[in-house]
Amino acid sequence: MGQEERSRFLVETDWLENHLHDPAVRMVDMRGYVRTVVKDGAQEAVYVGAPEEYAQAHIPGAVYIDWTQDIVDHNDPVEAQIALPEHFAEAMQRVGIGDEHLVVAYDAHPASQFATRLWWALTYYGHTRVVVLNGGLPKWMRERRPLDSEQPVYPAATFTPRRQPQLRASAEDVLSMLGKQGVTLVDARDSGQYNGTVVRGAGRAGHIPGALSLPREELINPADGTFRSEEELKQIIDEAHIDPAQRVVAYCNGGVAATSVLFSLAMLGYPQLTNYDGSWNEWGIRQDLPVEI
Repeated sequence: MGQEERSRFLVETDWLENHLHDPAVRMVDMRGYVRTVVKDGAQEAVYVGAPEEYAQAHIPGAVYIDWTQDIVDHNDPVEAQIALPEHFAEAMQRVGIGDEHLVVAYDAHPASQFATRLWWALTYYGHTRVVVLNGGLPKWMRERRPLDSEQPVYPAATFTPRRQPQLRASAEDVLSMLGKQGVTLVDARDSGQYNGTVVRGAGRAGHIPGALSLPREELINPADGTFRSEEELKQIIDEAHIDPAQRVVAYCNGGVAATSVLFSLAMLGYPQLTNYDGSWNEWGIRQDLPVEI
């Protein structure tokens, strides 16, 4: 990977502070939450954005995109599925993101999963000039870097969606891959959900048959919330038996945590990376799909 390759995906806080006023850069605050409570023995999850936190303080010049509202398909029965091309383009153009911009995504999540969701979504729509702020807003604030409450308005931009269908899988796609050579399924949820001791909502216990477990938190330095080094990532990925020669299909509950895993694999140069966007929110409740515990 090397530093040059890694910088195609991650930028550091000092770099961003030096580029706060660069007209070619668009910073995007992706803060939000998956709030969970246990109800009747099952884990219930609520997806929420954090626009009020953004309005209070954010990195100067950053715009806000709500991962639960702005880039989702509201007509899809499965929650939080990627928006259709024209709606996604409208969301980008509304905040001044055009084809020419380098997008820097950040959030406050311990595994940067909302920032990596935007990285994946933009890549899915053919916009590869997108990076994630390493360590996110918490690292930025710990280093006492500048914050602002002003909400910027950028000129109209043209965003051209060019869908990359190989980057997103449907339930039927995943079902057709089960037991096939050349495909590795990776479950990015916590181990409790993977092994069935934790059940979320109306979903069944367990995981997709044959899937490997790689909780996305393992890819992050717990001390400072940054992504682990190349050597550490390689060791974790190798120990999980994920082969770069395989097509890797990652999933979680809503196709969001999975993007932290896909992002890490992309930094290591894995060439065939796919997000099962419906993930367990879909698979777990569909009785026609097999489950393994």
